[in-house]
Amino acid sequence: MTWIKPSFLWMMYRCGWATKPGQERVLSIDITREGFERALARACLSHYDRDVHGDKTTWARQLKTSPVRVQWDPERTLHLKALPYRSLQVGLSGEAVHQYLDDWTVAITDITPTVHRIRELLHANDSGSGPPPRRTCLPTAGSDRRSPRCQPGRHGEEAPGQCQGSGHRPAGHGRSAAEG
Repeated sequence: MTWIKPSFLWMMYRCGWATKPGQERVLSIDITREGFERALARACLSHYDRDVHGDKTTWARQLKTSPVRVQWDPERTLHLKALPYRSLQVGLSGEAVHQYLDDWTVAITDITPTVHRIRELLHANDSGSGPPPRRTCLPTAGSDRRSPRCQPGRHGEEAPGQCQGSGHRPAGHGRSAAEG
């Protein structure tokens, strides 16, 4: 499975600011919005949720046949500490991987030097205690594009940038970071 991980800070947590063995390179991959929305439209949650799925059997069948999975992991601070809200991750398999590689990807940029520079600045200034940059909502197909709404997460957690209802997603989801 190949993962689209739109959160820069979650990727920095995953690769340890490009210092973990086998994860010393960070690539920024620009994909088309159409491709991202297509992936989301075909996605299945990576975990069973009784509020979304009729029963576990239905969810398991959908999970087995869907080429796309979605899950959320805790967003991170600049010091890679978990925050009380989550960031989207989109897993691709089978035909979705081929579409990602052949149709959706428009640019690949090695951002490893930038990652190293940010890490150096953090260690030099210890200035990473503030919140991550504010996110805005990105309307998706079928939503009211005139008035994006961001609301707290559905479990009552404070979730700046998590978009609920109206088919909105946090902006920036057309870009993913990948380890190399």
